[in-house]
Amino acid sequence: MSARILVIDDDPQIRRVMRSTLTAHGYQVNDARTGEEGLEELRNSNYDLVLLDMNMPGMGGMETCRMIRSSSEIAIVMLTVNNAERQKVEALDAGADDYVTKPFSTPELLARIRATLRRLPQAPGQANLQPLVAEGVNLDLSSREVTVRGQTSRLTAREFELLSYLLARPNKTLAHRELLQAVWGPDYGDELEYLRVFINRLRKKLEPDPSKPRFLVTDAWAGYRFHLPQ
Repeated sequence: MSARILVIDDDPQIRRVMRSTLTAHGYQVNDARTGEEGLEELRNSNYDLVLLDMNMPGMGGMETCRMIRSSSEIAIVMLTVNNAERQKVEALDAGADDYVTKPFSTPELLARIRATLRRLPQAPGQANLQPLVAEGVNLDLSSREVTVRGQTSRLTAREFELLSYLLARPNKTLAHRELLQAVWGPDYGDELEYLRVFINRLRKKLEPDPSKPRFLVTDAWAGYRFHLPQ
């Protein structure tokens, strides 16, 4: 069954092009003119992915993204005209899974959509991962719930994929490129801001003190490591 995509953009030409292009490639597509309309559509119908314009009048893309992410794990790709790293980080931190800078080519957009919709194949040993209970942290992998000192939060799909990949290789430094290509796809490798944002999000949910991480350790210039207490 083809994926269902909601395009949220105030530009009618962009919406028409998106609908025509994505439909031609087998996706089911609907659109909304504003963040408010998009949120209402998401409440009433089921979608697999949202293409969300960052710069819209009224409720902007960032606020819309945060509102979506507060109640849904749907895949979100942000559309932006600004290639500055600060805005990319802001988009990822708001809850986006990926972003595409305008103007973009159809192959690039389709590749980003495929990468965002994909789910990480089960990594070697991942099926045997056990719940983590250590140092005041309880991580239930079956429900994707983390409880730290009595406070429970849930991992998003992408956070879970990244953490699972690290957990399946405990106490081993994993290079940035390996993590990016394993979790986001083979077309990735240099987008270090992705890892910084998602590692920080995981630390906020997993670490008793995110400023002094015990589990998600940075090995300078090399990569990240999940420190599993012995």
